[in-house]
Amino acid sequence: MSNDNKTSKLTMKEIILKGSIIAVIVTVPSITTFAISWFILDNLMQAAIIGGVIHFIAMGFSLKISKKLLVKRESK
Repeated sequence: MSNDNKTSKLTMKEIILKGSIIAVIVTVPSITTFAISWFILDNLMQAAIIGGVIHFIAMGFSLKISKKLLVKRESK
């Protein structure tokens, strides 16, 4: 019974790897959107607002992705 509990948990390496993937999913779209909108609009405040909106949208998607990614499926 104790072996079942150990195999159902994520290892530290898996947590770090999957957390890094989620971090990339959240940060890359917001940073690229910020940089592109700042270059096009030439207004820092508007670019920051647009980047922030995209950041929260990406966070919503990463929540759904993390539920699928961080759940360890039992192999039979």
